[in-house]
Amino acid sequence: MTGGPWFAVFPDSEAAAGVARRVCPRPVDVVRYPSGRPWLLGEWPAGEVVVAEAGSSLLALIGRCPVNAGELAVRLRRMREIGDTEQAVAGLPGSFHVVVSAGGRLRVRGTASAVRRVFHAESEGVTVAASRADALAHAVGAAVDEEQLALHLLSSPPTYPFGEHRSLWRGVQAVRPGHALLIGPDGRATVRPWWKPPEPALPLAEGAENVRRALSLAVSSCTADRTVISADLSGGLDSTSLCFLAARGPARLITFHWESLDPGNDDTAWAGKAAALLPHAEHVVPEASDAALWFSGLGDVPTTTDEPGLWARDSARLLLLARLMTRRGSRLHLSGGGADELFGFLPPYLHAHVRSRSLSALRQVNRTRTMRRWPLRPLLAELSDRTTFPAWLATTARRVTDPPPPEHPRAGRVPSMAWDAIPQVPPWARPEAVAAARTLLREASSATHEPLAAQRGQHAALSAARACGRAFRVTEQVTAALGLPSAVPYLDDDVLEAALSVRITERGALDRCKPLLTTAVHPDVPGELLARTTKGEYTDDFHQALRRNKAALNRLVDDSHLARAGLVDTATLRAHLAKPELLPEAMRALDNTVACEMWLRGCSAAKGAP
Repeated sequence: MTGGPWFAVFPDSEAAAGVARRVCPRPVDVVRYPSGRPWLLGEWPAGEVVVAEAGSSLLALIGRCPVNAGELAVRLRRMREIGDTEQAVAGLPGSFHVVVSAGGRLRVRGTASAVRRVFHAESEGVTVAASRADALAHAVGAAVDEEQLALHLLSSPPTYPFGEHRSLWRGVQAVRPGHALLIGPDGRATVRPWWKPPEPALPLAEGAENVRRALSLAVSSCTADRTVISADLSGGLDSTSLCFLAARGPARLITFHWESLDPGNDDTAWAGKAAALLPHAEHVVPEASDAALWFSGLGDVPTTTDEPGLWARDSARLLLLARLMTRRGSRLHLSGGGADELFGFLPPYLHAHVRSRSLSALRQVNRTRTMRRWPLRPLLAELSDRTTFPAWLATTARRVTDPPPPEHPRAGRVPSMAWDAIPQVPPWARPEAVAAARTLLREASSATHEPLAAQRGQHAALSAARACGRAFRVTEQVTAALGLPSAVPYLDDDVLEAALSVRITERGALDRCKPLLTTAVHPDVPGELLARTTKGEYTDDFHQALRRNKAALNRLVDDSHLARAGLVDTATLRAHLAKPELLPEAMRALDNTVACEMWLRGCSAAKGAP
C-alpha cells in the first residue's frame, strides 16, 4: 500500500472499527482506545509514537520529539478541552504530528512547514484521517485524479494555494499546513487554523539568537538517542552549519558529499575545508560514476509516494546514499533543505525595503540595483506594483503558456517581484493537460484565498518554505522505505517561526550571504567557512546526466503513462530530448514530468492503471 511509516486515525465507534479492518487487513502497529477499539493504526519504527493517557483522554506525538510518555502525560493533564492542545505541546522541539482524543472528539494536525501533512476521507459514513493520502485512497478505493496530476506537471509540488486542499485521489481531501482536522462525536469533519505566521518585526541580532536557539534544539532532537546519524555536507553554508551543530551532540556523525562533475564547482573544496575541521566525524565521498548521475536508475526505487516528487531524478543517488549510510549504522540522515527559502534573498523582499521608510533599506535597494545593473524604469515598475494577491491569482490561468522568466536573470534584467512565480505548463503538455490546469487555476482564483502574509516578501518566503517541505516529505518517504529516515531541521516549526519573525529588510540581502543564518550560527561554525561568497553551480551536471541517460529517458517516453492519460505529447517531448542542451525552463519542466511519470507508474504497479 505505502512505502515507509504511516498512520491512520479512527473515531471510537463500531463502524470505525469495521473501516479500520479494511484499511489494515494485515497485522500492523496499533494504539487502542480504553474501549479496545483502534485509535491509531499504521506502520512506524520503534520510538516514533509517544502516547499519553489521562482518564479517557489520549494524546500522541508521532515523529521526532525527545519527550517521553510521562512528560507528555503531565502536559495532557493540563488540558481542559481539546482546544488547549497547542498550549499542551508548546515548546516541544522536533517535527511531529499531534493527535488528540478528548470528550468524544478527535483533533489531528501536521506541521506548519508541510513536512508532515494530514489527509481525510469518508468511508461508510466514518471520517478517517491519515498521514498519507495513498493509504486513504487504498481504503476507500479512490482513483487517481488526472486533473490534479496536470497541475503537478506545472510545478511539483504546486505552490500555494494550488493543490493544498485536494490530494491526487478523488475523494481524499488534504488539510492545509497550519490547520488542524477536527472530527466531532457525530463524525462530521471541520478544519480550523492552529498556526499563523509571525509578524516580521524583530531586529537581526535578537532574531538571530532565537534562530540559533531553535536550530540547536532541532538538531539536538536528531542526536538525542546517542546512536549514529549522518548528514549532507555539500560545502554550502546550510549543510555545513547543520554538521557543526550535530557534531556537538552525543551521536556519532557521518558526513556525506557528492562531487560535482564540473571542475569549476568549488563545493568540494569547501566541503573538504569543513571536513578537516570536523576531525571526530567520518566523512564519506563516493566516487563519481554513471550509476549516481541524475536520471540514472529510474524505476529502481522499490517504493511509492503519495504525490510526485523531484526525488525521481535522484533515484540512483538515493539508493546509493541509503546503502552507504545504513551500512555504517546511520539511523537518521540530516538535510539542509529549507535554508535557501528562509534565509536567502527573495526578490519580493525589495517590496518591503521600499515600504519600510528606512534609509539603510533604501540604500540596500540602490546598492543591489548598481551591482545587478538594473535599469531604473523597470525596477520602479516592479517596486511600485500594488497588485493584490487575489488579483495576481486571477491572472495565473491565462498566463500558464507564457514564456517563463529566467531562473537566474542576467545582469541588467529586473526580476519579478510578484507574489509568486506564475506556474508554467511544459512545452510538451497536451491541450487536455493545459485545459485541466487552467480549470484548477481558475477554481483557485475564484475561491477566497488570502495571501499567507500581508507583506509580499513574508508570503513568498512561507510559500517557498512550504513547497520545500512538501518536496522533502515525499523524498523522506523514499529514504525511510530504504531504511534511512531523514530530517530537515531548518523546517522544524520552531525554526520556521524564528526565521519569519525577523524584519524582512534584515533577513535576506543580495550583497550579503544569508545574514540572519550566518549571525545565528557564528558561535558554532568557524568564521573561515562563513566567509564563503561563492555558490556551487550544477547546470553542467544536469546536461552530462541528460546526455548519458538520454536512451533511458526515451524508453520512458516510449511507454509513457502520462501519454496514456492524455497529458503529454510524446513527439514534442522526444524532440526536446534530442536537442544538444535544454534551456533552464525546459530543464525544470523535464524534472516535473519525470516526477509525474514515475509516480503514475508506481500507482499503476501498486493498484492497477487509473
